[in-house]
Amino acid sequence: MKTLIELGQNAKQAERQLAQASAKEKNTALELMADGLLESVDAIVKANKLDTKQAKDAGISDSLLDRLTLTRERITAMAQGLRDIAALPDPIGLVDSMWTNEAGLKIGKQSVPLGVIGIIYEARPNVTSDAAGLCFKSGNVVILRGGKEAFNSNKAIIKSLRDSLEKSSLPSDAIQLLEDTSRETAKEMMQLNRYLDVLIPRGGANLIKAVVENATVPVIETGTGNCHVYIDQTAQLEMAKSIIVNAKTDRPSVCNAAETLLIHEDVAAEFLPVIEQALSEWSVELRADEKAEKILKNTVPATETDWETEFLDYILAVKVVSSMDEALDHINRYSTGHSEAIVTTDYFAGQRFHREVDSAAVYVNASTRFTDGFEFGFGAEIGISTQKLHARGPMGLPELTSSKYIIFGEGQFR
Repeated sequence: MKTLIELGQNAKQAERQLAQASAKEKNTALELMADGLLESVDAIVKANKLDTKQAKDAGISDSLLDRLTLTRERITAMAQGLRDIAALPDPIGLVDSMWTNEAGLKIGKQSVPLGVIGIIYEARPNVTSDAAGLCFKSGNVVILRGGKEAFNSNKAIIKSLRDSLEKSSLPSDAIQLLEDTSRETAKEMMQLNRYLDVLIPRGGANLIKAVVENATVPVIETGTGNCHVYIDQTAQLEMAKSIIVNAKTDRPSVCNAAETLLIHEDVAAEFLPVIEQALSEWSVELRADEKAEKILKNTVPATETDWETEFLDYILAVKVVSSMDEALDHINRYSTGHSEAIVTTDYFAGQRFHREVDSAAVYVNASTRFTDGFEFGFGAEIGISTQKLHARGPMGLPELTSSKYIIFGEGQFR
């Protein structure tokens, strides 16, 4: 097991070569990595079964177990994700503007890699492949540190990716895994300024809080998803039902799943029983305010904590509101700035919702589950940023670049 310092040293050695690699070289390597994942399916599934068995024995919830589980279909999707990344335009070396100053200097702004990226994440082994692919295509070396729950899966995936890189012209140390999953080493990684240029946490609220509070390395903060769906008084019932069912039940363990349903009082009596019946198929627990309790059959009284909680489970907080003003106040108070949706047939209500909700993704008449790099056409995503500096929303290749100024002169001096 290599130490974090050794990984950092290896990363710095690989950094320059990868940053100078051509698009063709990177794309060829990504295709090799995709092929390698398919060839390693049996080994990855076997490793993942060890992880899921241990997780079940430890009493992990069904929704989190779903995040951890890798099937042949999911591994095939991971491989396709790498091919999709290879098919995207190379974000490195682009000059988005060029001008001449008073001294006659030609000045341009060119995109460059961030350098060495550290990623700390939890029990989602598919992140290992997605993050490696995006960092690689954008010319960044990556050091990955997954959670202990996915340790065997991550090792198998990284072995496959690195073995594939050995067949290419680019260094296998462009992708590395920190195998020590202790908290002490995680904290050490957060302060590895000598080797890391940026750190990206991807996981639950506790992980992100720990990174933000302890890191001395610059952090791009990916956020938790306390996402809301607001049903306006002009909403169509079938549309509202389909959107909330999808947003809550499609994959409740992910950050773009809905956690709170807000519904206008004019349609609550008609809509809530229909939505309750639809959600009952998944045994969704409804935590309702006083007004919603009077309409619904099976509820738990909502507490203040419920409004601010990312459940990541088959639980939905429900609140009846008297106006859009009340809905907007609630969202802007409790939202984590991830994804919010309104269901309405009123054009002006939709425009106001877009204008006044301060989140990374704001939907009119669509499920919050679409906040995803793949769905947005980015091939995959490194995470969903809820901060406002440098990157916001699903982070694809452009968000993994920085810039430098290139200047052409003819002997000028100041």
